[in-house]
Amino acid sequence: MTGMRVVVGLLVLVLAVLAGFAPIDPYVVERWYSTGIYPFVQQVMTPVSNLVPFAVLDVLAVAAFLAVIVVLVRAILLARRKRSWKPILATGARLVTASAVVYLVFLAVWGLNYRRVSMTERLVLDRSAASSQTILELGRISVEQLNKLHAAAHAEGWRTSPWREHRMRNAFSAVLLRLSDAAPAEPGRMKSSIFGPYFRWTSVDGMVNPFGLEALANPDLLPFELPFVAAHEWAHLAGYADESEASFVGFLTCIRAAPPSAYSGWLFLYWQINAEVGTGDRRQLASMLAEGPRRDIAAIAERMRKGQVPLLRDAGWRVYDQYLKANRVEEGVRSYGMVLTLLARARFEEGWLPVRHVTTE
Repeated sequence: MTGMRVVVGLLVLVLAVLAGFAPIDPYVVERWYSTGIYPFVQQVMTPVSNLVPFAVLDVLAVAAFLAVIVVLVRAILLARRKRSWKPILATGARLVTASAVVYLVFLAVWGLNYRRVSMTERLVLDRSAASSQTILELGRISVEQLNKLHAAAHAEGWRTSPWREHRMRNAFSAVLLRLSDAAPAEPGRMKSSIFGPYFRWTSVDGMVNPFGLEALANPDLLPFELPFVAAHEWAHLAGYADESEASFVGFLTCIRAAPPSAYSGWLFLYWQINAEVGTGDRRQLASMLAEGPRRDIAAIAERMRKGQVPLLRDAGWRVYDQYLKANRVEEGVRSYGMVLTLLARARFEEGWLPVRHVTTE
């Protein structure tokens, strides 16, 4: 039996290494996984996770932590009793095998979406590159929209959860149908988590649980931030794993929805552009803002300043940068800013509807 366990463990490790490093044709992933198997899995798992108000990830994380502690303590006690290192080495090997299993489950449930056809190949592009002038023009448009939408957005308010807001859900489905032939994804209920303090300290707005296909949010998000963060995480649930692509889908979703959601989407775009342009352009855009949007942007900056722990924030983002690169996102955390390149280069029909030329057939 022990020999069989060793063989199975080695097979699992080999399979995990192959899955991690073997080249896979993006069009194969797109057809058979991202628009084939995955939508079925997501449309089963996310509605189930939406039924519970707590984060499934919390349960999995606590259970995994306790299991590792119990296994290690037992191994140490057995090693002391036998006066041998073998129990500890055997336990270490089992934990490595378990990690390989977790990685394979990650790929099967959600992670393979990192290897699907990229958005730049999916869309018709009108420009070979995003010029600084094009980005600045997007900034001016975002300022105009913020000034225009502020009163209506605040008058209607953000009383309804994005998950229950039918205009957001309809906009999300419409955007997804423009981007692939798969059935639209099920939006996720935005949940709090025991990882909330970590989100606060590292300035992370939200994440998707890849093992439960649920959406988690930073507990400190301001009401006018939540719609975009929700739409961004829904895009991840729809299989757009790349951060820039999730932001692209999230932005297009918000601006097609009601004024409060549209305002949230334009706030995101302004904030993203503000981080990418030079000092002179940044001041120019800021000078164009009306008092209302300026107050909201200042409130976001203050929220982030008060919550973050710089040392932990920098360490957390370095880890996430390595995670993205390990999953074949070459730009790492810089992929967040690539949404501007997508918006600047893509061809749109009236109403900011992207034009697609790649099919999965």
